[in-house]
Amino acid sequence: MMTEYAPPTDPIEILHEDQALLVVNKPAGLLSVPGKGDGLSDCLIARLELAFPQVLLVHRLDRDTSGVMVFALTPHAQRHLGLQFEKRMVKKTYLARVQGRLQPKTGQVDLPLRVDWPNRPLQKVDHEDGRAALTEWRVMQASEEESRVQLMPHTGRSHQLRVHMLALGHPILGDPLYMPERAAEYPRLMLHAQELRLRHPEGGAGVKFRLPAPF
Repeated sequence: MMTEYAPPTDPIEILHEDQALLVVNKPAGLLSVPGKGDGLSDCLIARLELAFPQVLLVHRLDRDTSGVMVFALTPHAQRHLGLQFEKRMVKKTYLARVQGRLQPKTGQVDLPLRVDWPNRPLQKVDHEDGRAALTEWRVMQASEEESRVQLMPHTGRSHQLRVHMLALGHPILGDPLYMPERAAEYPRLMLHAQELRLRHPEGGAGVKFRLPAPF
């Protein structure tokens, strides 16, 4: 199901660095962590390890998604941040372009998800065995052809935003997995992690990292 892996080679943009945190702009097309199989070892964390040998994983973004991603630089920071993600204390905002006019202007999708085993890595809505998944949306601009929306996931299920938008009848444009028939019309998946709000592991102060979408 996955398209050929040809990750971008540009240097990774560092958005913030201190004694505990490393915040970067993950490019679209680059795996967060190594994939299973030959040729999938090149990934964001492997590249970061070259300059930051102590870097530790906290969360992931899909290969085709770009945007703000936070890493820990100490075991304490990794535990602290991991608990924030686990307890849903981290506020995540994504920007997406979706097919058609999404109405109303604001709303939420509350549909449980699980892996679609015969079609891995695809996920699907499953009311019997799925895990709870909740996404809020806010329309920024809209035409009959497409809508530009902010998406705020309250849970962190695999492919959550992609499947929730598809379930609404407004798939994310450029999606090679859930909208393959039109993916070639776009240079990439039109999904970007725009903002993260969390507590700094050293002292607990609220911090915000934001990066406008490149599309």
